[in-house]
Amino acid sequence: MNHKTSLLSKLVNGSLVLQILAGIVAGVVLATVSKSGAESVAFLGELFVGALKAIAPILVFILVAASIANQKKNAKTNMRPIVVLYLLGTFCAALTAVLMSFAFPTTLILVAGAEGATPPEGIGEVINTLLFKVVDNPVNALMTGNYIGILAWGVGLGIALHHASDTTKQVFADISHGVSQMVRFIIRLAPIGIFGLVSTTFAATGFTAIAGYAQLLAVLLGAMAIIALIVNPAIVYFKIRRNPYPLVFTCLRESGITAFFTRSSAANIPVNMALCKKLDLHEDTYSVSIPLGATINMGGAAITITVLTLAAVNTLGVQVDILTAILLSVVAAVSACGASGVAGGSLLLIPLACSLFGISNDVAMQVVAVGFIIGVIQDSAETGLNSSTDVIFTAAACEAAERK
Repeated sequence: MNHKTSLLSKLVNGSLVLQILAGIVAGVVLATVSKSGAESVAFLGELFVGALKAIAPILVFILVAASIANQKKNAKTNMRPIVVLYLLGTFCAALTAVLMSFAFPTTLILVAGAEGATPPEGIGEVINTLLFKVVDNPVNALMTGNYIGILAWGVGLGIALHHASDTTKQVFADISHGVSQMVRFIIRLAPIGIFGLVSTTFAATGFTAIAGYAQLLAVLLGAMAIIALIVNPAIVYFKIRRNPYPLVFTCLRESGITAFFTRSSAANIPVNMALCKKLDLHEDTYSVSIPLGATINMGGAAITITVLTLAAVNTLGVQVDILTAILLSVVAAVSACGASGVAGGSLLLIPLACSLFGISNDVAMQVVAVGFIIGVIQDSAETGLNSSTDVIFTAAACEAAERK
C-alpha cells in the first residue's frame, strides 16, 4: 500500500515536463507499432481537450475580474512608467510575432476538421464581429466560448468590484485561487491527454506532423529571442540612455533561468523580489510591480497567442491583411495580460484571438493541444522571458526616476 502511495505521489509531484516528454514518446511509439492501438486511446486526447474547453472560459472571466478588483487604491509607487513599459513590451512582442509569422508562415496538421470556420472578408467584418461579441450576454459568452465577451465582462465586473468591500474582494480572490487549482489539476493530466493526441495524430498523418510542429516551435523561439536580445534592450536604452545589456543579461541569468524550469511567473515572484533587492531598487516600487508584472507583463504569452493563432489562420487558408494583423497584435497583447500564472496558461487564451477570424472553438482548442505538445520547450522559454522582463522594466523605470 505504501509503495502504491509513494508511486502516486511521485506521479503527482513529479516533473510535468518529463511526464509530457514521456507521453509524446509513448504516443509516437504506439502509433508506429499499432495504428489500431493508437486509435483506441484517442478518447484520452478528446477528454483532455474537452476539459480545457470547459475550464478556459471560467478561468479567463474569474482571473480578470479578481485581478482588477483587488488592485490596491492610492498606492504611492512609481508604477505608471512601469505599467507603460509592461504594455509597450507586450504589444511589441505581439507585433514581432506577427512579422515572424508573415516571414515564416506555418501550417499545422490538426485532428479536428475545419468545417466550422467562417473566414472574415476584411477588417470591417472583423471589427463588426468584435463589437457584437463585446456586448454578448455574459452567460451566453461563457456557454459558447465567446472569449472577447468574457474578457469585456470580466474587466467591467472587476472595475465595479474595485470599490466593493474587502470581504467581497477576498471572495473573488478565493474563487480565482480555486479555479486556478482546477486548472493545475487539468494540466497535471496533460501527459495522458497528449499521449492520446500524439498517438491519434501520428496514426492518422504519420511523421509529417513533426515538420509543422518543428517550424512552429522555431518561429516561437525566434520571436522570443528577438524580444529578449533586441527589442527589450532597445526599450530599456531609450529609458535609461546607457548600455542595457549588463542589466538584461543579469536578469536573464538570475531570473530567466529559474523561471525556465519552474514554468510559472507566479512561482518566480520570490526570485524576482530577491533580485530587485540585490539591484538596490526601491522596495515600495518592486513590491507592487513584480506581482503585477507576473499578471500583466506577458510578452512571451503575446508571442505564443499570436504565432499559434496565425498558424491556425494559415492552416485554414484565411488571408490576413496588415490592418487585421495590427488588430490581432492589440488583441493578443490585451489577452496576454489575462494569462494565468500557471504553466500553459497563455494557451487557453488562443481561442479568444482565433475568434477574430471566425475560427471555431473546436479547431482553436486543437491548436491549444498542439501548443501543449511543443510546450515542453515553448512554455519554459515563454515564462523565462516574461519573468525576467518584469525585473528589467522595473529596474529601468527606477533608474530613470532617479535621474530626474
